[in-house]
Formats: sequence, C-alpha cells, structure tokens
Amino acid sequence: MANMSTSDAASPPVADPLDLAVAVARVARARGGRAVVVGGYVRDRLRGRPSKDLDLEIFGVPQDDLPALLGALGRVEPVGRAFPVYKLGPIDVALPRRESKHGRGHTGFTVEGDPSMPFEDAARRRDFTINAIGWDPLSDEYLDPFGGRADLDAHRLRVVDPRTFADDSLRVLRAVQFAARFDCALDDEARAICRAIPLDDLPAERLWGEIEKLLLVAERPSIGFALARDLGVIEQVLPEMVPLYDCPQDPEWHPEGDVWIHTLMVIDEARQRNADLDRPRLAAVMLGAVCHDLGKPLTTAVIDGRWRSPGHEAAGVPAATRVLDRFNVNSIDGYDLRRQVLGLVAEHLRPSAFHKTKDTVKDGAFRRLAARVDLELLVRFGRADCHGRGGTFDCSAMDWFIERARTLGVQHAPPAPLLLGRHLLDLGVTPGPRMGELLRAVYERQLDGAVTTLDEAVAAARDELAAGRPSPQPLAPSSS
Repeated sequence: MANMSTSDAASPPVADPLDLAVAVARVARARGGRAVVVGGYVRDRLRGRPSKDLDLEIFGVPQDDLPALLGALGRVEPVGRAFPVYKLGPIDVALPRRESKHGRGHTGFTVEGDPSMPFEDAARRRDFTINAIGWDPLSDEYLDPFGGRADLDAHRLRVVDPRTFADDSLRVLRAVQFAARFDCALDDEARAICRAIPLDDLPAERLWGEIEKLLLVAERPSIGFALARDLGVIEQVLPEMVPLYDCPQDPEWHPEGDVWIHTLMVIDEARQRNADLDRPRLAAVMLGAVCHDLGKPLTTAVIDGRWRSPGHEAAGVPAATRVLDRFNVNSIDGYDLRRQVLGLVAEHLRPSAFHKTKDTVKDGAFRRLAARVDLELLVRFGRADCHGRGGTFDCSAMDWFIERARTLGVQHAPPAPLLLGRHLLDLGVTPGPRMGELLRAVYERQLDGAVTTLDEAVAAARDELAAGRPSPQPLAPSSS
C-alpha cells in the first residue's frame, strides 16, 4: 500500500516513541478519546526493561477520524491487510479490536475494530495475562483486568482466555520463548492447553521467528527448550533433537549426563559468552549449539568399555540441514548463515584435534579449515562446548587455536588466491576446465605455504603446465 500523509505541513516527527505516544494521547483526549499503550511495551516497562516497540490503541475515536488525528503529528503510513494499523514514526496505532477464528492457520481470523469497546474486551484477545496490561501515558494508570501484573511479579505465564487461546497455534511457541526470556513458569491450565495444540499449520518463517527470539534474546534458552520438551513441541518442531534424550555419554568427559542435558548446557553457554556478536553471527553460533551433537545418537556405541561417538560431527550434518530446511534458514542480512552452521557442526572438534597434534599440524590445515567455517566462530562455539559440561575441564586448546589462526590471518576466511584467471590468460591458457584445474592446483600450493607471492604463483602455474599434471581436489580436509 502506498505511503500516505494527511498533512503536508505536519510538524517534525518526535524521535522518542514515548514522547510521540504522549502527543497522540493528548490529541486523542482533545477529540474525546483515550490512547492506551498496550502489549510488550507495558510488560517491559513494568519489568524495568527498555522496549523499542510501542503500540497504541485509541478508544472513543472513529476509524475514519484516525488518519487526520495522527497526520497532525507526522507522516502516517497505513499497514496491515486484515485490519488497518497506522504507523506513525516508531509507533503503531490502531483501534481496539476483537478477533474470531474462521479457518485454520495464522491467517484464518476475522478482525473487527470497535472504538467503543471496553478495554477488558479489547485485551481479551491477547495470549497471556502479562501481555494484556494497558497503560495510560497521561494519567500513568495501569489497566489490568486479567491480573497480569501479579502474574508478572510471580513469574507466572497464564492464558487470558482458555476458550480462544488455541485459535493461534503460534502461542505455544510464544509460551516457550516467553518462559525463557522472562524466567516464567507456565501454569497448569496453560500447560494442558499447549500440549493439546498441533503446530503443523505454522509456516517456516513463523517457526523461525519464535525460535530466533528464544535463542538470541533469552539469557537462558535452555528454560524454553526444557518447556518445549515437556509440551511435546520438540517432537513437532525439532524432531532431530528427540534422539538426544537419554543418549549416553562417557561420564568421565560428560558427568552432566546424556546428550540432551549437554546440549542445553552448551546452548546457555553459547548465549552467555557471545552477547557481543551481531545478529547473524550469534544466530550461527546458537544454531550450531542446537545442532552440534545431532549425530551422536547415530554413532554412539560402547567401544573398549566406554561410550564413544566416533564421526558424530559428519553424521550430524544431514540432521542439521533438515533443521535449517524446516525453518527455511539460509542467510541473515546477506550473511551465509547456513554455511556457517553446517561448518560448525561438521568441524566442531577440529580445534581440539589440532591442539593434540600442535607440534606437527601445518599451516595449510588452518588455511583449508578456514574455507569451510569461520575460525573465530568455531572457537567461540568450542569454548561453549567445552564449558557446557559438568565438572571442570581445561579449555585452553581454544586459545592456542585462535592465536595461531590470527597469526596466519585466517580467523575469518582463507587467504584470497594470488593467481587469477587473467594471469593464466597472459600465459596463453584459454578459458575452460583446464584453467580451473590450474587455478586450484596453484591455490593448493598457496594454502601449503609453498606459494607466497604472485611471481611464485605464476611460476607454479608454468610448472603445472609443463608437467601436465591435473589439479588435486580443492580444499580437502587435512590435519597435516
């Protein structure tokens, strides 16, 4: 829908969302109405936490009058298909509304606005009581018809309306991420309702939207994963994790217990140790934590009297791929998230393996590994994996590994090839498969450190041409 402004001479927009909300509330009061802040902003305000999203509901003002009312304060953009919501700078403004279910899925709702409806009726459509609190920014009065403030203080998640809660299956996943983000316990009634709701109508983007909040926003995502297991959500949304339940591990190296327990500990460690990362890279580390041991149930056996899981890293890649496919996760902000997650799963034991052979492992092994995964992220995950266990373990291998990677300058990517196609054209090589073979062969020498300058690269290409040798397979895994 095209942008709309109802006033060409509108005053400059107010930068602060709360200041703008107060301005809207004053204009609404002058028209005989009342503006109430609703949703997550109110919940977060009561928790003493900042919130960037602010939603207003305008009571007592007809729908047709809203654009002109808001247009006096700045540029107004109508959004939403089922129901008009007006975006005014950083805030969203709408009439109070009721929703009724007419079909399956998140789009199967009929939405009806009614400026005359009481706040209690408007708040009844909310999922949990902690999200059904209103706040009048002019009088500083809280409107709390369902006891949300008491539930917030008690760290309790309670549904607003048990009759309609199941209308939107996404609310089950919201319960999971809210429990972790706000350290809340789901009450018995809500727990029973959630267990009975199938989640097969949720599209990938909505699944990932809630899982992403659980992984990236909650300080202890394990709380949500434990609840998800109790509610049967893991079986529906992350079935690849179900075999982790009760999958044994060697108690000497994993005194905490089975693979499920270890995975949850690693998830929390990864979140707490990497809060400084930007969104795409934090998502990579967190998804790596979720998926890193998915191959253990396939490979775990008693070998020489001990539980072992040889090759579980590679065995976990297909399961991790299915997880990413289910959430339709490929990239975030142009960052190749999928490649990094699968790299973390496949290579997560590599830093420790390199450290065990630190006197013989060659620089080429680091350069080749950097072509498969960001070594900085690999170490960040490795620290979480090492510390995400019961007991105390020496995790200094990660320090040695990243120091050597940084010394080589490959902590984020392998070295760029010195030899390019244009250099081979100068040598008389025509474009085609042979050119690709030559480029790969010389690059392999560069990774091994035998070629360090362009002149040496050109000389190596001449040598390959004279010898007529085919190139090796590119970037084969190596620890020598």
